[in-house]
Amino acid sequence: MKILLYFESEKLLSTSGIGRAQRHQQEALTSVDVEWTSDPWDDDYDILHINTYGMNSSSIINKARKNNIPVVYHAHSTEEDFRNSFIFSNQIAPLVRMRLIELYSSADIIITPTPYSKSLLESYGIENKIYPISNGIDLNRFHYNKEKIKAFRRYFSLKEDDKVILSVGLYFERKGILDFMEVAKQLPEYKFLWFGYTNRLLIPKSVRDVLDDHPANVILPGYVKGAIIEGAYLDSDAFFFPSYEETEGIVVLEALSAKQTAIVRNIGVYDGWLEDTKNCYMCEDNNDFVRTIKGVVDKTLPSVTEEAYKTAESKSIHNIGIELKKVYDELLKD
Repeated sequence: MKILLYFESEKLLSTSGIGRAQRHQQEALTSVDVEWTSDPWDDDYDILHINTYGMNSSSIINKARKNNIPVVYHAHSTEEDFRNSFIFSNQIAPLVRMRLIELYSSADIIITPTPYSKSLLESYGIENKIYPISNGIDLNRFHYNKEKIKAFRRYFSLKEDDKVILSVGLYFERKGILDFMEVAKQLPEYKFLWFGYTNRLLIPKSVRDVLDDHPANVILPGYVKGAIIEGAYLDSDAFFFPSYEETEGIVVLEALSAKQTAIVRNIGVYDGWLEDTKNCYMCEDNNDFVRTIKGVVDKTLPSVTEEAYKTAESKSIHNIGIELKKVYDELLKD
């Protein structure tokens, strides 16, 4: 069995959640000895597993169809998570939805990260068989590592008693960056770190304004990878992710695997795998976020990190590889 993992505009997507999903798929298949290629010009493959919906997607699918090769579409995107992102995203979101329905419906089966995103696709009227399979997490990246923690603290010149609240994401209103800034303003005694970057020409004025005039205790290092951000996951006092909409949220999985306390908004995507006060803390609004962050940092709230790690373990790269291989086997058998 050989799989073509197709990602259009790989370099453009490399710093996004879809970019990490690409690497996870490759690692997952390697872990279960499934051969794969990312070369669309390679004609020697058994299944097309397509992950993006750019201009070339239709032609790649048509080529596979002509060669009688089954198609798996990985639904990372929905209309809901396209909204409140780029300039004019809300205006063109209905067109994006139509495009997604057309492409997803052209596949033999669909994979999507969560039962929640599956329910969204079903609400669009898509009738294809849909498998909810997590994007997975590389547990090895976030094992406790003293050198990574030192690198992180040195990079930001942190004092021993500094309390650090971490978040990771693109500069999207959907990701909750406006709320992140407001909460930081109410907790000036803590340092708030937001890792990630989006070209300012692509984001609305409301987001550009808070980036230009953010609270003094907010640090915006941009896109950082390797030991620095991994050390941040391991050493921060809380992971604060106020996103309004996700299809999964790989950064939340990263926090869980680092045995970090995740503080998230109470939204549908977490149904079935995150549980308030068991493996994370869920909040409804900014006042709730402020109270919970204080409780986590001051340790007046119980620790949820061991259960968080168990959740991450269940979504390990190898386990995802097993699930993907099972779907491929069923598809070829059918």
